[in-house]
Amino acid sequence: MTPRAPASLPAVSFPAATLVLFRRGAAGGPPELMMLERGAQMRFAAGAIVFPGGRVDPSDHTLAQHVAPDLDPADAAARVAAVRETLEETGLLVGVNEAVTAAIAQAARAALSEQGALAPVLEQFGLTLDLEALVPFARWCPFWDGAFDTRFYLADLGTGSVDIAADGTESARLCWTSAADMLAAIGRGEASALFPTVCNLQRLAQFASFAEARAEAAVIAPELIVPWAESVAGTEYLCIPADRGYPETRRPLAEVRRGRA
Repeated sequence: MTPRAPASLPAVSFPAATLVLFRRGAAGGPPELMMLERGAQMRFAAGAIVFPGGRVDPSDHTLAQHVAPDLDPADAAARVAAVRETLEETGLLVGVNEAVTAAIAQAARAALSEQGALAPVLEQFGLTLDLEALVPFARWCPFWDGAFDTRFYLADLGTGSVDIAADGTESARLCWTSAADMLAAIGRGEASALFPTVCNLQRLAQFASFAEARAEAAVIAPELIVPWAESVAGTEYLCIPADRGYPETRRPLAEVRRGRA
């Protein structure tokens, strides 16, 4: 494979964040991950299976500067966005220091829908953020103008309600699933996923627990991944670097769903 220069962002990109939320699998099985199917009317990745997440808002930066002044500002704001978007899309409130009941999570979700920002919701319910509960795992951005520069974080369902419900707009369906089971569903054509989601599911399928995933994240820095196209023996592939922990580093372009409109 042709050596690549260090990845760089396109001229125009939008910061985004996504949360890979773990819970223990049933009967000692592999860990389960929270995933959602995006609404069919969504402009980006309509109908795709994704992890909860979305664009980083200005209010996320403001809150991040207040609660985590020592973190890198872009990283801190993305963590806030991951917490906010997960609450909005799934009804799960994670990344806070306090114990959260199902009733509090439901009320906080309703308040977020009205307020549009996380800070007043936290104040209303007497909650404080624990951004260290979100573990940096990966960072992906396609190389085209207007792409999402997405930071992936890991979290364990140590706090937060397990009651989930799709919001009916951004998320049409929610499910807890192992990475292997979702990959199998994608392979059978029962679900559709973008290239970064497939690659991260393949990487996550290697872990028997949240602790294992967190341990690898501690030794493989989440450096920016910008996939590139490359011709190999007459076949066009979409490729990623070989040193980021992913078991598959290239896939035929004909098999790849991409998010560009």
